[in-house]
Amino acid sequence: MNRNPSTGKSQIPVHAAEIVREYGPFAGADRVGGVTHDGRHVWAATGDKLVAFDPESGEPARTLACTGDAGTAFDGTYLYQIAETRIDKIDPATGDVIKSIPAPGSGGDSGLAWAEGSLWVGQYRDRKIHQVDPESGAVIRSIESNRFVTGVTWVDGELWHGTWEDDESEIRRIDPESGAVLDRLQMPQGAGVSGLESDGADLFYCGGGGTGKVRAVRRPKRLAS
Repeated sequence: MNRNPSTGKSQIPVHAAEIVREYGPFAGADRVGGVTHDGRHVWAATGDKLVAFDPESGEPARTLACTGDAGTAFDGTYLYQIAETRIDKIDPATGDVIKSIPAPGSGGDSGLAWAEGSLWVGQYRDRKIHQVDPESGAVIRSIESNRFVTGVTWVDGELWHGTWEDDESEIRRIDPESGAVLDRLQMPQGAGVSGLESDGADLFYCGGGGTGKVRAVRRPKRLAS
């Protein structure tokens, strides 16, 4: 079922995103395509490897030789990684791919998140977020956006996604039923969002695309809708 977003953009306040810290670039990695948080480390997909770093020190902790060109997610046990036309389920202890499912966008996929027993997959140019069965890859439902979708994350029952379009980038909270935009955090010029994950508390981690950086952005208290 497709759900259409509200177009009342003018009624939605825009807030400047507060970047509290930058990480990277990391050795041998010139871009970040996806990010996730496992409760201790932040993971960044850098093309031919996954890099885990300590968000306190900023120092890399582990590297897995796993292909990843877009979104990354963590379900509490396993990592999930978009790799072109598939989503790999990865054992973070070994880097082994446990299984793979087809990505819904067949290569046009962007953000990835885990919530409510499902994967949530961003479709960049299709401007959609799909709820996907992690076992079969079947699309359960779809939410439409009115901007390109990059990263996707859930926190405290809120659905947020990154946008990057016409050299402008935002982090948006949307209604998970209707797709209506509820809050907008505008990134500074040149600070694009290529992946998005919450730490479960007061920070978002945002992939910085071709900068090779990950940025920590303050998650606001509930903003006025």
